[in-house]
Amino acid sequence: MRDKRNYLDFVPVKNPQLPWQEDEGGIVTVEVTHRGIAAKVAQVAFNRPKVSQIHMDAFGSFIWKEIDGEQNIYEIGQKVKEYFGKEAEPLYERLTTFFRILAENKYITYKK
Repeated sequence: MRDKRNYLDFVPVKNPQLPWQEDEGGIVTVEVTHRGIAAKVAQVAFNRPKVSQIHMDAFGSFIWKEIDGEQNIYEIGQKVKEYFGKEAEPLYERLTTFFRILAENKYITYKK
């Protein structure tokens, strides 16, 4: 059965277990701590870091800073459009992809 909800109405919420910071240029870096047996094996066997630094680009950083648990994706999109103008196009395809990636990687959830 197909979900009839409009994705643009979803309200994203940042994962509170992921610390992040913003540099002087406005670029966001999210810190992801790798936990669990597989992560421990990768850290020992392949010298993988315990914490990964995920650096977002200007587009992703702007969106990340707008995620406040109150605005829906459409509202965030309007701010992106206002700030980036034509650079943001195709806006809603990009936003949808970005938010799906964030959700799949557990960087965000959606408010019920």
